[in-house]
Amino acid sequence: MKVWAIQYIKSVPRYVVVRSLGSRWPRVATSPFACIRLGRIEQPSLPGSEWVRVRPILSGICGSDLATITAKGSLYFSPLTSSPFVLGHEVVGEIIEAGKRAGPPKEGDRVVLEPPLTCEIRGIARKCEPCQTGNSSLCVNFNGGNLSPGIQTGYCRDTGGGWSESFVAHYKQLHPVPDQLSNEQAVIAEPLSCALQAVRKAPLADDCTVLILGCGSMGALTLAAIRGVGSACRVVMVVKHPHQQEVADRLGADVVVQAGEPYPELAQILNARLYQPEFGRPTAVGGADICFDCVGSGRTLDDALRFTRGGGSVILVGMPGVPRNIDWTAIWHKELVVKGSYTSEPATFRRALELLVAQRDSLAGIVGAKFPLKDYRAAVQCALNTGQSKVTKTVFQFE
Repeated sequence: MKVWAIQYIKSVPRYVVVRSLGSRWPRVATSPFACIRLGRIEQPSLPGSEWVRVRPILSGICGSDLATITAKGSLYFSPLTSSPFVLGHEVVGEIIEAGKRAGPPKEGDRVVLEPPLTCEIRGIARKCEPCQTGNSSLCVNFNGGNLSPGIQTGYCRDTGGGWSESFVAHYKQLHPVPDQLSNEQAVIAEPLSCALQAVRKAPLADDCTVLILGCGSMGALTLAAIRGVGSACRVVMVVKHPHQQEVADRLGADVVVQAGEPYPELAQILNARLYQPEFGRPTAVGGADICFDCVGSGRTLDDALRFTRGGGSVILVGMPGVPRNIDWTAIWHKELVVKGSYTSEPATFRRALELLVAQRDSLAGIVGAKFPLKDYRAAVQCALNTGQSKVTKTVFQFE
């Protein structure tokens, strides 16, 4: 049976065209010269009796999807995928077919996807050390077992992905959606779990100051996770677009600063002192106890290191790609602790669903635009141009 899907097909010439022309012609990423295309493909078969088929209801557009489409991401991930793959890993859907040994949830249930393709999902009997110790987000078997290479659903050619009319998943990748949640709320469960994972890596205390750089979906959900775990810490949030001020206020930021404001203003808010070198950006002494960089650009990474106090923690939430113009001296001089936060583990995902139920009213407006799959070009442009669209999360909607 064939289904409509958006595939990413690896092509060096197309990648070079998109990467080289993207800054001058942004729409090249969804043009006929791009690596993605909408078409009818054979739906994937169930890899085993513990697998199920899911019909997406809503599927989100993630920053990592955009980095892949626009050729701005790092080639680090290229060998950790198998092409052609169907994008989409932020999904709420319905189980429409179940293998004989698939456990709950059952056929007809509404579910959300936990996308990592770990040892257990791949059917690997002898699990890697991270999976054995409960750190499955660090699984090293991205290319073993009964599946082609792929770190997650949405980057593996055997599973399909959320940007299609159906995909397959191991039953242990799926979590039942609580009845209290709408589809629009449920579709952000996966990014919220990633944000919660990042928050759990940070040494939060009620008397500390936290700096969040970026108020896209990951920045907003990181703030929601901080408040969701009950932290009363002081949160300073840097936003890029005016509409993000309201989002930050609603989710509990104490201070909201517009990106691009003079450094002295941010320094004053963070109780940091600035010293100006002969040229370039100022040196900051003092600053936030913890900084979450939810953008991953060269500028935000540099600011994160600059405005975190000595001995503080910098958590990388946004996928950084290959950023430029970062001064690493602050890490050495201020003895900063820098941690990455890639995805989540099953226990964190379940906790994220609980937080989502508790915060469903304040998070109700995160999904701001829905598009049918056939309008994928408009959907991608909406997600890329959040300043114009004033949308935090863009999703595909299926009939």
